[in-house]
Amino acid sequence: MKTLPTGNCARFAVKPLTHGGTPAPLWLAEFEERPLPALDLSECENLVVVAAHPDDETLGLGAMITQLAASGVPVQVVCVSDGGAAHPGAPASERFRMETILRYESRRATKSLNVPPPVLLGLPDGELTDHEDALSEMLTERLEAAGPATWCAANWRGDGHPDHEAVGRAASAACARTGAALLEYPIWMWHWAVPADAVVPWDQGYSVPTPVWATERKRRAAQCYRSQFDSYTGGPVPKLPGFVLPRLLAVGEVVFR
Repeated sequence: MKTLPTGNCARFAVKPLTHGGTPAPLWLAEFEERPLPALDLSECENLVVVAAHPDDETLGLGAMITQLAASGVPVQVVCVSDGGAAHPGAPASERFRMETILRYESRRATKSLNVPPPVLLGLPDGELTDHEDALSEMLTERLEAAGPATWCAANWRGDGHPDHEAVGRAASAACARTGAALLEYPIWMWHWAVPADAVVPWDQGYSVPTPVWATERKRRAAQCYRSQFDSYTGGPVPKLPGFVLPRLLAVGEVVFR
């Protein structure tokens, strides 16, 4: 996988979510002119989806997850963090409340995608870089148990969020040890990057074929994460502004492999 060693956190930091980011029509025009090859889902016999935060699995690959589940492929979602730092600076009581809410919402979302409840590793949100080695060991154990034909889909190592990039690196190391096929899915790249961006490994990119029913199921699953789209008590803005989900649904799902 071709990605910058230092990641793209600085790129994301200078383009906060209080701004609209790269509009979906620009991405759609780029893909119309230079379409990515389609990912062959029939090659997947078993899928482990690693999500840095509750909701990443749905926002990044919800349509792919539900399609594979519908075709009888075993799918396991592994949620790495507890999600408690969704609103930085919140008191401990608010963090605990957010963790509890997100556990409930993640169960609802995976149920909407017709897959089992997620495995919750409970590592601290916002601090996954400090736990990268331990996470790699945990993922190695899970992938060894899943078998060599497993696909492991994880946050892209260059996505711009420190937690996302740490999870991508840990998953890459685990796949190298076990022989599992690694796929990396972007989420925040669609916000801070631009079409033909030199830091994005487009030559490794594949589009996920997405029928209408799978997109709609992804939409419903994403809406289970109400805590992320609503402002929390005393908070000025929601964690995920209203333009985030429509853009993700419009551009579709892409993986790097």
